[in-house]
Amino acid sequence: MRKRRNSLVAAAVVAVAISMLAAGCGYHFGASGSNLPSGAKTIYVARFANHTRQTGINHVFMRYLNDEIASHHRLELVDSPADADLQLTGEILTITELPSSFNSVLEPTIYNESMSVSAQLKDLRTNRVIWTGTLGNIQHDPIVAQAVVPTLPTFVQGNLRSSDVSKLTDMQVASTQGALTRQAMMQSVARNLYAEMAEGF
Repeated sequence: MRKRRNSLVAAAVVAVAISMLAAGCGYHFGASGSNLPSGAKTIYVARFANHTRQTGINHVFMRYLNDEIASHHRLELVDSPADADLQLTGEILTITELPSSFNSVLEPTIYNESMSVSAQLKDLRTNRVIWTGTLGNIQHDPIVAQAVVPTLPTFVQGNLRSSDVSKLTDMQVASTQGALTRQAMMQSVARNLYAEMAEGF
């Protein structure tokens, strides 16, 4: 049973990696919105379905996604499909954590945390789907002080200095770095989702 579960998790990670490659490795610059209908001004973002075992992860992701859409000032977020030109729907497919690095006694020191989502954008004025996509992101999550790299963006976003990390217990390191890792992962997925939706990648 454990071997079968491990193979399923490994398959999910491979699927995320493939979706990242299909999405251009997650690097998009300045989505201008050329795929969006010129007359579309408003968008309703329906709460994404959650197919993971992590309760409420879709609620957290929606905050990052709405913030990303709002930051581009191209579309106004509205609270009802009746008031919207466009509607974005989707689902969180997977959230996985797998050890990727070990110490000399084979204890994990770094995990890879990954997330995959699928979404579609519909023009409510024409009742036509104008974009669909599946994408994901993988982030490294150090759980011991020795594995923390202070120059990585995920660490720089936090409020700790490298000298502070060495004073933390492994549990504190795992907690603080895990929160930063998940934040960076969700921000990246939200950013790439908007870019693909807006540009039609």
